[in-house]
Amino acid sequence: MLLAPALGRPEGVLLQGRVLKDAPSGGSSALTRNVRRLTAANWEGASVEVSFQGVVAKVKSGHDGNFEVNLRPPEGQRFPQGTAEAEAKVQGASARAPVEVIPDTAPLLVVSDFDDTVAVTNVTNPVKLVESALLKDGDTQAVVPGMAAFYGCLRKPASPAFALVSGSPIQYLSRIRTFLDRHGFPAGFGLYLRDLGPGTLSGYKQPAIRRLLHQFSQPVVLVGDSGEKDPEVYAQIRDEFPGRVKAIYIRDAGRTEDKTRFEGMVLFKDSGDAAAHAAAQGLADAACVATAFAKPAPAATAGQTAP
Repeated sequence: MLLAPALGRPEGVLLQGRVLKDAPSGGSSALTRNVRRLTAANWEGASVEVSFQGVVAKVKSGHDGNFEVNLRPPEGQRFPQGTAEAEAKVQGASARAPVEVIPDTAPLLVVSDFDDTVAVTNVTNPVKLVESALLKDGDTQAVVPGMAAFYGCLRKPASPAFALVSGSPIQYLSRIRTFLDRHGFPAGFGLYLRDLGPGTLSGYKQPAIRRLLHQFSQPVVLVGDSGEKDPEVYAQIRDEFPGRVKAIYIRDAGRTEDKTRFEGMVLFKDSGDAAAHAAAQGLADAACVATAFAKPAPAATAGQTAP
């Protein structure tokens, strides 16, 4: 049973997950664990009970084991702001996931990619991509330096909503949660991952991002990388929602020869440069950025005494 962490509003919470016929067994290596995650059989037509803050709904899983339910508080009430757990149960199994109920006063919605944006995946290199996908896990996959600090400074002085919209398969849900926790990314990420299959190799991000922008009215910051189609996807979203997108940050992960891909965007190699731009635009806390990305003092040379 998989239940994705989600963002919600006091007026309602949309929860998504997947039911498996059998829980993927563990393994002695990352390879065996990843293969078992990816090959676990889906359970179609399972009766799923989903609950949050005392509100309960029942739904059937679809042909791919996926389920979705929109829970609303009792008439005249609102879900409390902050973090609370949702639960999904099916015969013989259950799963829990945090839900961050976002106040209307949240200053921003930050939508982030995962692969080569916050985690080093090497999507442009097929051999290294396969190595990352199958031989790494949440404890061993490399982090992009400075991205957790960048997102932490976006969170100050007020807390935005964070959504991770990624082409990583939903079967890697626990792996991604482990990675984010291990590397100190802000708590409260909603995770919106790809439904693995040949029909989802492209066009999977736009519907998820559109849905989030319809769900939340806050100004939006989009963060991705240049390795695949993030610049094109984000430019499309910017055009569809005029005035909503306040900044687009694209990490240089290769394929940057065509500069027209990044018009009106911040292309960066160093996370500190993105953070400094965000601070200058009033999107991040300047004091936090100055502290998190402080330059080390130059070492004293021979014959000199450090002050």
